[in-house]
Amino acid sequence: MKHQHCVIKHNIIKEFLAEFLGTFILVLFGCGSVAQTVLSRNSLGEPLTIHIGFSIGLMMGVYVSGGVSGGHLNPAVSLAMVILGKLKIWKLPIYVLAQLLGAFVGAAGVFGLYYDAFMDFTNGILSVTGINATGHIFASYPGRHLTVLGGFVDQVFGTGTLVLCILAITDGGNMGAPKGVEPLAVGLIILGISVSMGLNCGYPLNPARDLGPRLFTAVAGWGTEVFRQELALHLCTQTTV
Repeated sequence: MKHQHCVIKHNIIKEFLAEFLGTFILVLFGCGSVAQTVLSRNSLGEPLTIHIGFSIGLMMGVYVSGGVSGGHLNPAVSLAMVILGKLKIWKLPIYVLAQLLGAFVGAAGVFGLYYDAFMDFTNGILSVTGINATGHIFASYPGRHLTVLGGFVDQVFGTGTLVLCILAITDGGNMGAPKGVEPLAVGLIILGISVSMGLNCGYPLNPARDLGPRLFTAVAGWGTEVFRQELALHLCTQTTV
């Protein structure tokens, strides 16, 4: 019994680290692509490069973690796996915590990497609104046309599409994807969603990916405006990469 307990403890630590590192890579590549675009004032990036950045970030994040934890990188995916009996429910909070921390540290990595560029772009004043706003580099904010209901529908649609396609790819009874190619297919899902469902909210689809970096900005100098602005602009409800 003691040996079995040690094995379980060792395995869950490995799974925690896998989800942490995978989500770290997702945010580092994704938010890094946004930072490069915004801080260069669109001279070294555009919407398509951001879409590609998040898609590659997710793909590489799944390659980093998939063999150990399944490469969820998203509380919505982890919850779906619990419902389907593919993940023990007691592991869910551990996976979610790892994903949140990975996203937080990934955002810190982007800020550290581009610290000088942030200071030059903002003159040292970090804000969510205004001509030199940078809060949106890390978290998703809604289009001005969007209502709360519209945001809710947007996220349910996008998240549902994401989970449905992931389940199709990993379903042994379906066509699936060749072994080892699944992360590429998952990355293409995000690319497809980003170019077709990104107008309203910017396809966050992932509370860890959005909340982790948002918490980082709150403590790194942007302040609680990152949350107040969310309410003021009727930011879409996050139901879930």
